[in-house]
Amino acid sequence: MADEASIETESSHESRDPLVAADNEASMRVLLRLWPWLRPYRGYLIFMLVVATAAMIVQSIVPLVTARLIDGPIARHDTAGMYPLVGVALLFGVAEALLFAIRRRAMTFSALAIESDLRRDFYEGLQRLPVSFHDRWPSGQLLSRVTADLSTLRRFVGFMAVFFVANIVVIVVILAMLVRLHPVLGLSVLVAMLPLVVGARYYERRYNAEARRAQDLNGDLATSVEESVLGIRVIKSFGRRAELLRTFTGDSDRLRRAELSKNTTLAQFWTLIGTYPQLILAGVTFFGIVAVSRHSLSTGELVAFITLQLRLNWPLMSMGWLMAGTEEAVAATARLFEVFDSVNDITDPAEPVALPTALPTGQPGARLSFEGVAFRFPGATVDTLSHVDLDIEPGETMALVGATGAGKTVLTSLVSRLHDVTAGVIRIDGRPITELALDELRACVSVAFEDPTLFSASVRENIALGRPAAADAEIAEAIEIAQAGFVYDLPYGVHTRVGEQGLSLSGGQRQRLAVARAVLGRPRILVLDDPLSALDVHTEAQVEQGLRRVLVTTTALIVAHRASTVLLADRVALLDGGRIVAVGRHRDLLASNRLYRELLSQAPAVA
Repeated sequence: MADEASIETESSHESRDPLVAADNEASMRVLLRLWPWLRPYRGYLIFMLVVATAAMIVQSIVPLVTARLIDGPIARHDTAGMYPLVGVALLFGVAEALLFAIRRRAMTFSALAIESDLRRDFYEGLQRLPVSFHDRWPSGQLLSRVTADLSTLRRFVGFMAVFFVANIVVIVVILAMLVRLHPVLGLSVLVAMLPLVVGARYYERRYNAEARRAQDLNGDLATSVEESVLGIRVIKSFGRRAELLRTFTGDSDRLRRAELSKNTTLAQFWTLIGTYPQLILAGVTFFGIVAVSRHSLSTGELVAFITLQLRLNWPLMSMGWLMAGTEEAVAATARLFEVFDSVNDITDPAEPVALPTALPTGQPGARLSFEGVAFRFPGATVDTLSHVDLDIEPGETMALVGATGAGKTVLTSLVSRLHDVTAGVIRIDGRPITELALDELRACVSVAFEDPTLFSASVRENIALGRPAAADAEIAEAIEIAQAGFVYDLPYGVHTRVGEQGLSLSGGQRQRLAVARAVLGRPRILVLDDPLSALDVHTEAQVEQGLRRVLVTTTALIVAHRASTVLLADRVALLDGGRIVAVGRHRDLLASNRLYRELLSQAPAVA
């Protein structure tokens, strides 16, 4: 629905037309996209609608009973005749209360269930979308959609949609009653309401735009808070609290102005629907008295007419709030489907090809081949990688060396299809990786990144992320290989929770846990993107010693920035300008290739 640039930084929202997503389609058409989630609960929704409508109609019948009471027992001074009609009015009141109680119970179940289903599917969709999508979207925008927008939809489905329809039905029923009581007055009320419909449509479109803008700015504010919390150490270290507070205050002020604009529009609408019906009521009262004086309307019927006119005011007044809520729901739905409609171009093949479950006798790891591989980021004009040809034998360790920007990290990300090649093919044991199911591919390829990500979970859960069923002995072996024995000194050992982003640990400790996660279970292909950069020389040497035990049983591609890491490899591939310019053994390249010697002799040039 939205193009790739539709969600950018806060400044983009200043120039973006808020109607792009929500006003290109009619409101009802947007909301109908929710039908797949509503379908399982349609029985509850219909039941809520019927019960709410019945309760409001029962409430509207009471004035007719009052008319009978005034024109009958009261006019005749018949005290005994009053009791049956009072009893009927009381019965209608009890019925109304019971119907509303039943509706609320049904609403609680269905609305919360629909919200839960939407939230689950939204999160699942986020997990399916490629890394390129997450590179473009601020996390705060996604967070506001899965929280605030879904809550808006829950309120709409459970309350506003029901009463929006129920109010329309009640308005029609009351108008029909008014016409029946006095055709001329009733039709006059109907005609007098037409300007109100026109005004409602104007404010509906205006509120639609302002609601969408406020929701987008709320997402920007969430992004600002999240980035500040995650980067608090950097902010404090550089003394930038005051500047970021000014930025946050600016974002907050823009949101405040957007909310004020939205509420001003709503207030104007409320003024219209609160004042205009009163003018109609004044006219009804005047002409009703004239009708009574001419004996075309009884006193009881005039009371019933005025009471029904007053009953009509509440559905009309509430329509303003309900229409505002509906427009917020339209904007929320459009924002959700900007994510749901995002293209996922990294998917399972229609007919996946399976890798052999057992390796040939004596064959460690799998063969990994790059054949004419090229890659270009979406929107870029130059290839990041071009014509990459590289063949890594089963059980071989290949080091990847290159200057900053040479394309090393991009090349490693292609192996597990975090990105897809734009040309060429990558093969595992001769099979193109695009022919493999993603789950099978990523079970075969294990990755450790330079900037490790840990989750708010225990040490054990973080290490076993890719293999939740791993045995304790396997976890212990991975910890030993990664020289991560420090975990046993934590308050609860491997069951200690490391906190958000693992910031309670040092950078080197996080990297060692990432290495333990990668080597757990001895994967067939191991991809390491400079995972030892935060380690001191002594600890690095210990981890490398442990890695040697793993590398003899797996195929490995290691991004290397230090000579000590290069020595883990059987061969080295030199990457320059997105191309493989040399492949060979470390000592041969050191002797014959000037660029290789410069990269290894000047650590900052390689970092």
